[in-house]
Amino acid sequence: MSDGDAPKQDEPRVFRGNGISFLSLPSKDFAASAQFYHAVFGWKVQVKPGHASFEDGTGHVIGHWESKFEAVGEAGVVPFVYVDSLKATVERVVAGGGRIVKPPYAEGDLTVALFRDPQGNVLGIWQRGKLG
Repeated sequence: MSDGDAPKQDEPRVFRGNGISFLSLPSKDFAASAQFYHAVFGWKVQVKPGHASFEDGTGHVIGHWESKFEAVGEAGVVPFVYVDSLKATVERVVAGGGRIVKPPYAEGDLTVALFRDPQGNVLGIWQRGKLG
């Protein structure tokens, strides 16, 4: 990114050259999805009639829930969310109505897991180090 492309200080952090900044997540129930992702990850969500949007915990990725798409399973693109505590996040996923698809496992010096949200989308979660 050249200096002329640098985001202004008051612009949202999603304006980063060549960075993934927007996701459309399939959902038939926008409000339920917003509630789930807010409870699990603390994402900022906004729910309006017929529409719900989010901003992830970093402010680098925004998006919305989209009813026109089918849920994305393990065979599709699987976004991964970095978390400080995989164990606590797994507990929030299950408490929120999600299901663990692949329990936590070591991948090098990381611990990784896959879950299915209440709408059927599969996402990954990961942390540095061993599960603790």
